[in-house]
Amino acid sequence: MLWVRAVHVMAVISWMAGMLYLWRLYVYHAMETEQVVMDRLQIMERRLLNAITTPAAIVALGTGLWMIIAAPAFYLHQPWMHLKLTLVTLLFGSHGMASHYRKALLKNHQVKPHTFYRVMNEVPTLLMVGIVIAVVVKPFAR
Repeated sequence: MLWVRAVHVMAVISWMAGMLYLWRLYVYHAMETEQVVMDRLQIMERRLLNAITTPAAIVALGTGLWMIIAAPAFYLHQPWMHLKLTLVTLLFGSHGMASHYRKALLKNHQVKPHTFYRVMNEVPTLLMVGIVIAVVVKPFAR
């Protein structure tokens, strides 16, 4: 089970790195005026989302489920785990939004102002802070 946990942590780190950089790329994309730069940003966004961020999220989800299935009585009865799972669900929502806005940026690079993407760039960070606190500090632990 320690190997599963190790892979889970590595996948989460990769997922978070991708989420943080992806939203930052959208900031640059929304501010850009030169087509050649926008084309390059679109390639970077696609590769980051499809080759790193989404696969890492899938591995994090799979290994997380594996650990819960292996010890459901332990994990599912812990209040800190309920908090973690709620925050992870919101992180998946942020991931889905990032995927949606990538498609929107392909059609119109000014679909949202760059300030929107700057704010969205902070959401995964705040969720990660909450998740780490839930897992390490275990507030409300029994």
